[in-house]
Amino acid sequence: MPLEDFNADERALFRRLKTPARIQAFLDELPYNLEPDGPTCRSPRMALRHKTAHCMEGALLAAAALRWLGHEPLLLDLEAVRDDDHVLALFRFNGCWGAIAKSNYSGLRFREPVYRTLRELAMSYFEHYFNLQGEKTLRRYSRPVRLRRFDRIRWMTTEEEVWEIPEHLLAVPHIPLITPAQQRALSRVDARLFAAGLLGAVK
Repeated sequence: MPLEDFNADERALFRRLKTPARIQAFLDELPYNLEPDGPTCRSPRMALRHKTAHCMEGALLAAAALRWLGHEPLLLDLEAVRDDDHVLALFRFNGCWGAIAKSNYSGLRFREPVYRTLRELAMSYFEHYFNLQGEKTLRRYSRPVRLRRFDRIRWMTTEEEVWEIPEHLLAVPHIPLITPAQQRALSRVDARLFAAGLLGAVK
């Protein structure tokens, strides 16, 4: 799908988001979509129109903005137990991985492109990935998903829901981050990290 499918307002916005860090800053300012009228999976166009996004919608919006900058639009799924999955928009700089993400948890957002492997990147989220019971819940990460495969449904600009994308993310192989023995030995998250992770969370 050509980038020309973006309208003038969308192109003007993406021109202002000149770096991955600026894309993250824009996502951080966008109100978190708590889905008051039921689950949504909006395209970047519709997220911008509604002026709100949750994790999946934020990752799609970030991937579209990264594509405008010349990056391959890629997503990675972080899989958890007794918790929600988390989706990252990936980018590379000088051969290293970084990520952009929309999250209600302050520690699950931006990562600088300093990680040599996707495993390193995924592990950087481990200590910050916890549920409201204080359990460390991150377990697996997916292979990267190339969003070009969804150009046929016009994932960046369609006004329809794009549920096909998260359904595909759930179906791709996921790689374990820790062993069963390590899982059994996990401690609860530190109270200070717990409080910091919820800083600014929308309820």
